[in-house]
Amino acid sequence: MTTNTKSGSPTGRMRAVALAAGRGFVLALVTLPGAVVLFTLTLVSMALIPVGVGAYTTPWLLAGVRTFADRRRVLAAEWGGVRIPRGYRPVPEGANTWARTYALLRDPAVWRDLRWLQVDMTAGFVTALLAAALVLYPLEGLVVAAGLWRAFASSGGYWYGFVHVTDQISALLAGALAVALLALSPLAPRLLDAHFRLTRAVLGASQGELAERVRVLTETRKDAVDTSAAELRRIERDLHDGAQARLVAMGMDLGTVEALMDKDPEKAKALLAQTRRSSADALTELRDLVRGIHPPVLAERGLGDAVRALALRMPVATEVNVELNGRADAPVESAAYFAVSEVLTNAVKHSGADRIWIDLHHSEESERGGGMLRISVTDNGRGGVVIGAGTGLAGVERRLGTFDGVLAVSSPAGGPTMVTMEIPCA
Repeated sequence: MTTNTKSGSPTGRMRAVALAAGRGFVLALVTLPGAVVLFTLTLVSMALIPVGVGAYTTPWLLAGVRTFADRRRVLAAEWGGVRIPRGYRPVPEGANTWARTYALLRDPAVWRDLRWLQVDMTAGFVTALLAAALVLYPLEGLVVAAGLWRAFASSGGYWYGFVHVTDQISALLAGALAVALLALSPLAPRLLDAHFRLTRAVLGASQGELAERVRVLTETRKDAVDTSAAELRRIERDLHDGAQARLVAMGMDLGTVEALMDKDPEKAKALLAQTRRSSADALTELRDLVRGIHPPVLAERGLGDAVRALALRMPVATEVNVELNGRADAPVESAAYFAVSEVLTNAVKHSGADRIWIDLHHSEESERGGGMLRISVTDNGRGGVVIGAGTGLAGVERRLGTFDGVLAVSSPAGGPTMVTMEIPCA
C-alpha cells in the first residue's frame, strides 16, 4: 500500500495524510540515529583496517549497513510503492577475514550504501520529518489553543511558532496559525514519496552501473552464441568421425555378409560378429555424445542427483550436500551442472586435493534480490587459483554470465580453495 493518494474520498485523503505523517515520524526517529551511528562506526572501523582490528570489525559493520539499507528498501516498497533493487556482489562463504574484507571494499554497492547513509542523515531526515511535522505541528497548535497553554502560564507562557501564548487571546492566535499550517498537511504524502524517491536515487544502481551491466550481459550472450556454435561443430565432428563412420562401415560389412552368405558362411558369421561389436561401440559413442550434451540423469532426476552422480565418478573423495526444494529451469540446471563439472575437473587436475566438498542450495531471498541458486565447490588442495590463469574458470564465468550469474574464488596460497557460483532463478 502506498501513501500517494491523488484521488478518492475526503476520508481516504485524510487517512493517506495521517499515514504519511505517522510513517514520516517513524522514519525520522530511526533515520538519524541509525544512519549516524552506522556511518560513524564504519568509518572508524575502516580506518583501523591497516592495524588489523578493522579487518575483523568492518565485515560485521558493513553487514549491519546492508541490513539497514535492506530494511529501507522494504519500507520504500511497502509504504511508497518504490522498488529499489539490490546489487551486491557475492562474498565467498568460508573466506578468511582479510579476503572477505577486501571483497566487500571492492564492491561498488558498499560505497553506494555509505553515500546513502550521508544523504539519509541529512536530506532524508528532513523530508521524513517534514512529512510528520506538517500534520503533527498543527495538531499541537490546536491543542495549545484548546487550553494546554494554561499549563505553561506560570512559567512564562508557551511559544508556538512566532506566537507567544500567555493568555486566551494569544492562544486563539496560535490556533489560527495552526489552522493555516494544517492547510499544508496534504503535502505530507508527497514529502514521504520524495523521501523514498531520494532513497532510490542514491541507493539504487547508477546509470553507469546499469550501462556496464548491459555491456557485460551483451558480451556474455555473444559468448553464449559463440559457445553454442562451437558446441554444434563439435557434435557434428564427433558424429562424423565416430558414430557415422562406424555406421557406414557396418553398412559395408552387412553388404559383404550378404554376398558371402552362400559362398563362405563361416566368414559371413565372423563379419556379423564384428558388425555386432561395431554396433555396440557406435551405441556407446552416441550415449557418450548425448551425455555430453545433456546428461540423462540431469533431465530425469534434476541437478542434485546429477551432481551426486558426477561426484561418484571423481577419482577424489567428494562429498555432496544438496538443499533444493524443487527444480530450476532446464537451461539453468544445465549451465550449473557443466559449471560444477568444469570446476571439479580443474580441482582434480591442478589442486592436488584429496577431498572435495560440494554444496548446493537455493534461497528465496538473496543479496541480489529474488531467488538465487548458490553452489560452492571446496577442495583442500594447494590453493593459489586465479580466474583466467589457464584454469578454465574464465569459461565457467562466461557460462554463468549468460544467466546473469557470478563466479567468486577464494584461494589463498596453501589452500583451501572455494569456488562459489550464483545464478538467479526461481
